[in-house]
Parts: sequence; structure tokens; C-alpha cells
Amino acid sequence: MRTSLVLAALASVLLGGTALAEPMFNRVATFSVPLNLPADRDASKKTVSEIIAANEAGTLLAYTDAEQKALGLIDITTASAPKPAGFIPLEGEPTSVVILGDKAFVVVVTSGDNFKEPAGHLATVDLKARQVVAKCELGGQPDSITLTKDKGKLAIVIENERDEKLNKGALPQLPAGNLTLVGIKDGGADCASRQVVDLTGIAAVEPTDPEPEFVDVNLDGLAVVTMQENNHLAIVDTKTGKIVTHFSAGTVDLKNIDKTRDGEIKPVEELKGVAREPDAVRWIDTERFVTANEGDWKGGSRGFTIFRKDGTIEFDSAAMVDHIAMRHGHYPEKRSAAKGSEPEGIEVGTYGNDKLIFVGLERASLVLVFKDEGAGKAPRYLQALPGGIGPEGLLAIPQRNLLVSASETDVGEKGGARSAVTIYERNEGPAAYPTIVSQDHEGLPIGWGALSGLAAHGSTAGPLFAVTDSAYTPSRILEIDTTQKPARIVAGLTVTKDGKPASYDLEGIATRANGGFWLASEGNPEIKDKPTRNILLRATAKGEIEEEIHLPEELDKHAVRFGFEGVTVTGEGADETVWLAVQREWKDDPKGKTKILSYKPASKQWGVLHYPLTAPAAGAWMGLSELTYLGNETFAVIERDNLFGAKAVKTLATFSVKGLTPAAIGAAAIPTVEKKSLRDLTPDLMKAGGYGLDKVEGMAVDKAGNLFVVTDNDGVDDSSGETQFFALGKISQ
Repeated sequence: MRTSLVLAALASVLLGGTALAEPMFNRVATFSVPLNLPADRDASKKTVSEIIAANEAGTLLAYTDAEQKALGLIDITTASAPKPAGFIPLEGEPTSVVILGDKAFVVVVTSGDNFKEPAGHLATVDLKARQVVAKCELGGQPDSITLTKDKGKLAIVIENERDEKLNKGALPQLPAGNLTLVGIKDGGADCASRQVVDLTGIAAVEPTDPEPEFVDVNLDGLAVVTMQENNHLAIVDTKTGKIVTHFSAGTVDLKNIDKTRDGEIKPVEELKGVAREPDAVRWIDTERFVTANEGDWKGGSRGFTIFRKDGTIEFDSAAMVDHIAMRHGHYPEKRSAAKGSEPEGIEVGTYGNDKLIFVGLERASLVLVFKDEGAGKAPRYLQALPGGIGPEGLLAIPQRNLLVSASETDVGEKGGARSAVTIYERNEGPAAYPTIVSQDHEGLPIGWGALSGLAAHGSTAGPLFAVTDSAYTPSRILEIDTTQKPARIVAGLTVTKDGKPASYDLEGIATRANGGFWLASEGNPEIKDKPTRNILLRATAKGEIEEEIHLPEELDKHAVRFGFEGVTVTGEGADETVWLAVQREWKDDPKGKTKILSYKPASKQWGVLHYPLTAPAAGAWMGLSELTYLGNETFAVIERDNLFGAKAVKTLATFSVKGLTPAAIGAAAIPTVEKKSLRDLTPDLMKAGGYGLDKVEGMAVDKAGNLFVVTDNDGVDDSSGETQFFALGKISQ
């Protein structure tokens, strides 16, 4: 039966989720966690949101911030306009939180040495006073907390986590973890009632050292506990503290996955006997629960599983989760050799008559939504939601038709996006995300990401071509059908040289009048070991490289790591001219001006113009990331900074070369083009409800005059993986 259930669910995915008019979630707000930091904290330092809880009304959120050793509060009375609501310092690293009335119960790690002397406590926070009012010592390192449905007890997982560097992380590493139960009395934690449930001696994998990870309690008072590294599950009666039953989480054979980190997304491999090693778990009803099989030691099956409470497996997603990530451009290829998309979070909520299952993919930064179709039936895939980077905590707020995700990753120190809490609302409208997906080829997803350049089809409106940058190898040219919504990647060409797959850092593509492409590969002469050069490539319609064209030495010697970013072409035959945009100033450029280069293949003559860049904000830079010919000697560029959010600069501009002659290489006087504003893209990015993507990289205008713009998701590396594809209609100059 399990095989048929998987096939049924896969069929649902292939059909785009559902043909019915299902209500859909759409992102309505993204709250940047640094906004909650008080004035005496350095906002440039890491701050994260991990596990998240809400009050009964669903108007106040509380999240754990282990980096800042604090509990953060967010006011979501207006879901689309979340506000900072408090920042409560704690005496250690919080790992989980629940709310009862006007109290938040937070489990806090206080270990001097997490591994040798694990310690922690349960902190009671008065949400009105915004302060800790009580503590219960827990005798170990806590990891997860939940409240029984009758609100009479707190169930706390004491993990006592292993040291992954000690003996290669091998178990056992004592002291053993346990499940701790703490009663609720007069609205507060009754420390004297603390009861420890021994979990040793039950798992086949290292029974002396249970590694409990997550706990959830159903309406009957039964707690399900995941023992991740032990690949085991225990059912505990919270009323008596007795283990009712326990069983292995089992293994799964995975087919059509990508298990090799090689820069290429190829779901053609398999793994056999993979231990599920579940992390988060939630009851679906009193008989069934669902696990997110992240893995942590020897396993991780890249999916989620629905169990009955007797251990019977009703459904396993197998490779479905990774395939969905691949179709959405969110697959983390660099994690192929580990755990792929790495499902970590799980949540269940009942919205009206619909019971929904939410699966958080830590490495793919997606939240998948499934509809539970009842016992014995496969869940039905509905949609994928973009989150921040590394969604950790998921929270259903069905009383307000909301869903919340908390991202644990903050890459601000690397110049990337900050940790965020994302809010989604369910309504009758269509899903706004994705804006571009790939279809299957021979039954398997076309993997993609890092779309860095766009070009229109030479003779037909609708089709576009895109290139992928150095996030992937070998280089590829993708065909996009823009007549579908979302836009659909329908085919892919591997770029070849001398009959073999070739790898470049492709940042631009242009179609030639008589067929084939011009491609722009960005160089980086500042790489110490293997410096690379900017290269103009002439390719056939099949992606075969016919010629590599390098810059003249007189120009090449001035290059810096911000090189070719866009390419376009005018004319044909003897009049064909290739134009290239250089991202930022080179060594020989005046400050605030970058190069627009011209190249005539017939004469091999190079020329140069200057483009005046907008002055960037303090600490930022400004550059070009695309170049497109509009006709009548007029070009369009994408000019952008490297910032995120509403204050970032992401613009389309035009310039004309009428009456201008590009200067010869090395000339003292270089003409500067006059730019005109065409469109501010920042409002378009912010309407998507996210944190405001930075890399607007591709632009094309098709034969019908329709303008398209796409963002580059950096191959899901230190990125949320989100790609926004904009169909902006007829261009007006």
C-alpha cells in the first residue's frame, strides 16, 4: 500500500498540486529579526529566530534567539505589518518555547560544557511584565517543549546532545537524555512535580544513550518522542509517565535522487537502507503522527513519514521532497552528498475542514504544504512557500488563517540576508509563489537555479533563454516558456567545448540573428590560485562553443573581479556588433563610471563607452547586472546595489548611443552615455512580501515588446533559494 500512496502523491505533484480551487497561502510579511534588538545590542551581530510560539489569540509571537540568549516578541495584531514587541534576556541559550495565557515557558541551555556537563532550566516569562519570573532546574540540556492539550503539563525533551567532534560523533556519549514532565499549577510551572521518563534500553541503536529530539502530545495525552540518532520513536502516556510502546523509525530506499556534490543537479542516483532519523514530529490525530526525517548521525531520508501510533507506516514521501525543491530552483546541490533538502520542521493545523501538514526544508528554505486526506490515504501536495534562510520553527495559527515560519540562519556577517520571521495568510486567491518552475524531462525534474542572464527568442514572442552561473557546472542554457503561469523551464542545453561539457561563469546571453548565442563569462583575476578572465563566447544553437574571445591585453590588465555581467547584440553579418556591460569600475575607470564595451566580430575591433553609476549608500556598491538592446540605438540596463529590502536600489535604465562612437581601447577620452530611468524594481521586489532580494540579474524584451526580469538565487548557497520572475508587460520608453 505504501508504494501506491507514494505514486498517488507524486502524481499530484506532477500535476502542479491540485486541479481543485483550493485556498492558498501567500506571504504577507517578513519581519527582520535584528529589528527586535534593543539599542544596547550590536545589530550587526548574529541574531536568529528558531522555535516560535503564539498566544491564544494568535496576535503575539515569541521566538527563541540562542545567539543573543534571549526571547524575542513580535506583535502581529496586523499580520501584514508585524512590529517589535519585546526582547527578554535569558541566562543561557533558549531552544524552545510555548505560551499559556500570559506566560511563556522557555527551555534554556546553561551548560558550561554542553557535552560533558549538560545543564539547563525551564524559565517562566511574564509576557505582560516582559521578564523572567521563575525557573525550574532540569538536570540536563533541554531541546524541545510542548504543552499537553489539557494544559495540565509541560513535556520537555532533555537531549544531552552528543559532541560530533568526539570520536567522529559516535555514540554512546553519556549522560543519557530523557523526557521530563512538569505540571502546571495556578498558571505556572510546578517544579516540585518534575517527573523524569527514562528512555534508555529501548532503541536498537545505542540503547544506553537515547538522543531524544522533539516531542508532541495528542488529545489523549500521549506524547510521541523522536530519538533522532537512535532512529527510534517512543509513545509515552503523560498522565502516568509510562512508555506505552516504542519502535524503530525504520529505513527507506531512495531512488532518483542526487547524492553527489559535483555542481550538477542530476536525480538519477539511489541510496538503499537509509535510516530516517526523524527530527520534528506532530500528531495528525489521536492515531497518526508525521515526522520530518532530517537525519543527524548516519541517516536522514530527505522526506517525511506518516506513522500510526503502533509503528505502522502509512506513507513515506521518498524522493518527492527533493524533487519539489528541484522544480522550484531551491535544491541545495552542495548538500547532495549529505541530506539534500533536509526536512527539519513539521507542523499540523486544521483550517476550516482541511487538516494541513507543513514540512520545513532547512537547506532548501521552502515550506511545503500538504492536505491530509485521512487515514490510509496519501497526503495531497498543495504548494511550496518561500521562507527566510533555513526555516526552523513552523507555527500554524488557524484561528486567523495564518502560518508562521522562523528562520535560524543569519548571514549578515557575509553580506547576506538576516534571520527573519515570515508570515503567510490563507485565502481564496491563487498562490503568488512560485513565479517560475521547471517541468519534468523523462519523468524527472529539470534542476535549476542561479539564473544570471536572460535573452529573448530571435523570432518568436514568449520563449526566453537563460544561463546559469558558476554555482553550477557544467554551464547550461535553459529555455523558458513565459506563456504559462508560473513561467516554466521546459528544456536545458549543456554548454560544450570540443564535444565535452564546459564550465564558465555565465552572466549574460544574447541570441544571434542567424541562430546561436553570444555568451558572457565573468572573470576574476583576483583569485590567487586560478585567476580567470572575462570571455565572450560564440555558441551554436546547440550550446557548442565555436569561439572564445578574450579582451585585448591593454584592457584586460585593468580588470578586477567585477567583470562581464550582460551581453546583447545589434545588426547581423558584417554589421553585427556585440555589446557587453561591465559590472563595476575597473582600475582605469574614474570613480562612478563603468564600461559598456562593443565588439565587431567581422573586424575584431573593440570599443568602449562609459556608463554613469548612481552613487551607492554608505558601505554599499553600485553596478550593472544586465544589458538588453531595445532597438533604435537604445539599450536597457539593470543597475543595482548589493543591499536588501525597501531601501535598496534596483532599477532599470535606458541609454542611447545615437551620435556616439565607442572609443578605442586605451583612448584618453571615453564618451559617457546619458541614462534615463525606466522602472524602479524595488517596489516589485517588496510586493512579493519577502526580505527584498538583492540580485536582480536577468532582463529580456521579447518580439512582442514584453519586458521580463529575473533574480539570481546564488544556487541556494547562503541564500533563501527564492527566485522572482517578473513579467512586466509592454515596455514604454
